[in-house]
Amino acid sequence: MSRRVLHIGEGDDALAGWVEGAGAPLLLLHGGPGLNAEYLEPLVDELLPGHQVAWFQQRGLAPSSTTGPFTVADHVADAARALDALGWEAAVVVGHSWGGHLGLHVAAALPGRVGALLAVDPLGGVGDGGRAQFEATLLGRVPPEIARRAEELDAAGSSQGWTAEAASESVRLVWPAYFPSWDAAPAAPELRMSIDCYEDTMASVAEQLPALESALVSLAMPVAFVTGQDSPMPQSAATETAARIPTSWVRSVRGAGHFIWLDVPGAVRAALDELESGIRTV
Repeated sequence: MSRRVLHIGEGDDALAGWVEGAGAPLLLLHGGPGLNAEYLEPLVDELLPGHQVAWFQQRGLAPSSTTGPFTVADHVADAARALDALGWEAAVVVGHSWGGHLGLHVAAALPGRVGALLAVDPLGGVGDGGRAQFEATLLGRVPPEIARRAEELDAAGSSQGWTAEAASESVRLVWPAYFPSWDAAPAAPELRMSIDCYEDTMASVAEQLPALESALVSLAMPVAFVTGQDSPMPQSAATETAARIPTSWVRSVRGAGHFIWLDVPGAVRAALDELESGIRTV
């Protein structure tokens, strides 16, 4: 199945994306923030049958713009520009981790353009979104010797500034902690990280969380959450958010961590099929 490159905007507003498949339009939002989109490739394959799947590298890393600002509002605007460039009036939106949280913002800001939303093990929209518990659980799974190296990188980055190499190493070091078993975790894909994008976006997330929490009750499109039972992201991030959305439901996948499609292939697709079946019966 052929893939085409999507070019959106230029200069400081340039975004690069990809489109593959045929069928119902589906916009896929990657996690991070500030992470490279390539890690989604296996999930793209899972979602493709029956869909035209589009995804783009969010601002912060090449081939998209590496300059800010990096705010929730800018990321929402970028998602809208992607829909415009695709010529899609509306689409199903699937977002992983931060991308699932971004999907909630997109659904609240652009309700007419989101036919349905599937949030995959997302940062939630209530309280702090589960962020503090997520970070504590993640770090608690890291062996001491690796934790020490991660702390060294963080200290050097804070005092001297982060390099692209150090940021990438930091992400790779904790990769196995996202999975049910540290020793059985799959090999890490190519991982790149923009620390500026991560830090600025997460500051904006914290600032915007109260407004998002208030907006959840107004979401009228079908919304589903699929979570990994063994993910460092707390289940409450999804369940407490879903409780505020009248049209939502949650599925928890046994034996899955944060990257559900790698631990239990087909589980995200099953949730999407269930979500779309509900759309067709509305």
